[in-house]
Amino acid sequence: MSSPDSIDPERLRQFVAVADELHFARAARALGIARQRLSRTVIELEQELGERLFVPGAQPTELTEAGMAFREQALAVLARPAPPAPEPAAASLRVGFAPGVTVSKWERIWAERFPEVPLATVPLAQAEQERALRAGEVDMCFVRLPVERDGLSVIPLYRELPVAVVPKEHPVAAYDEIGTAELAGEQRHDGADIDGAAGILELVAAGVGIAVLPHSIARLHARRDLVYRTVTDLPPTEVALAWPSAATTDEIEEFVGVVRGRTARSTRSPSARAEPQKNARSQPKKGAAKRSTPRAAPPKQNRRRGR
Repeated sequence: MSSPDSIDPERLRQFVAVADELHFARAARALGIARQRLSRTVIELEQELGERLFVPGAQPTELTEAGMAFREQALAVLARPAPPAPEPAAASLRVGFAPGVTVSKWERIWAERFPEVPLATVPLAQAEQERALRAGEVDMCFVRLPVERDGLSVIPLYRELPVAVVPKEHPVAAYDEIGTAELAGEQRHDGADIDGAAGILELVAAGVGIAVLPHSIARLHARRDLVYRTVTDLPPTEVALAWPSAATTDEIEEFVGVVRGRTARSTRSPSARAEPQKNARSQPKKGAAKRSTPRAAPPKQNRRRGR
């Protein structure tokens, strides 16, 4: 069973907020997060601890004895002084990514081409992607559009079709693709809340409504008791690579090239452009080289006089 010391402080803060408010919606508003996300945090904590923290079905919300004890332990952990900040690591390129974006391929290519420049990939909640980018917490970020483009360079990369996530026994599960007409009359959860997707799918699995989400998000939170089917007549979502335009560096340009599939020798790559200049500087100027030995005189020819 996990102890509070080994649990992420942010999760502890979320639990304490509910324990103090004894009301999930109010606690979620105070924290500035979705209620479904807060519910999911509590569910995961209960599973991790192996005991109930709140009395099931109690109205109003009520802590169990284990929940009251865990609240005191959590408060004690949160009251401790924060550890000193680690020394800054060697200069690296920090790339954030929103949920559902897989960056392993680009990490591998970067490590092969630029082993001297460490690449740090930073998972971000969708709600945090633009703030982290503008605050300088990351140099670049794979974002889900739309974002406010003022001051940002944004390169659209690919689109994702939406999928409907339903229980395995739902009539929609019999089809490979569906239209919105097949979802008429269904209670549909807000699919825009990407960060709360795990909690939303928990409700879907419990038989409370359905969800329409980007394909990668449904795959990220895949469950055996749920299936997802492509919805053909809803607009796709779009993933892009963004960074502050004024902060463009050679490393950023190189990473853009990696993501866009350019070769290491692409003329649009800063390192490739620098190579001819370096070679040109190292070559001696034409006619400037001195001969180390004098030119040999042509051999004398023996000529016979005719008789």
